[in-house]
Amino acid sequence: MPATTLHKFTTFIGLISILHTAYSAAQHRSYLRITEQEFITLPIDILIQGIISLFLVMYGVMYIAGDFKEIRAVVDLENKSWETLRNLPSFQIFNHRGRSLSPQYTQ
Repeated sequence: MPATTLHKFTTFIGLISILHTAYSAAQHRSYLRITEQEFITLPIDILIQGIISLFLVMYGVMYIAGDFKEIRAVVDLENKSWETLRNLPSFQIFNHRGRSLSPQYTQ
């Protein structure tokens, strides 16, 4: 499924929201330092905003990243024959000095 503008916008809004959550958490910590209160936990609204933002970003990135591949290597290899399994075209060299040893070779 291709990434649409909606998915990109969802990811962008999620990232902005995560940044806002981080700023709110830092602001809350500085408020507690100023008022000399002990830090126990973040307020529930900051926690909920962070969790929702995380899920928005994960949803958007799943569609932007494209199709997932199977983790198991067997799925990719079961369609290949034994001859093509170890076929490495980058190591095939046809222009080598062995041709000069051939009886049909002429310079």
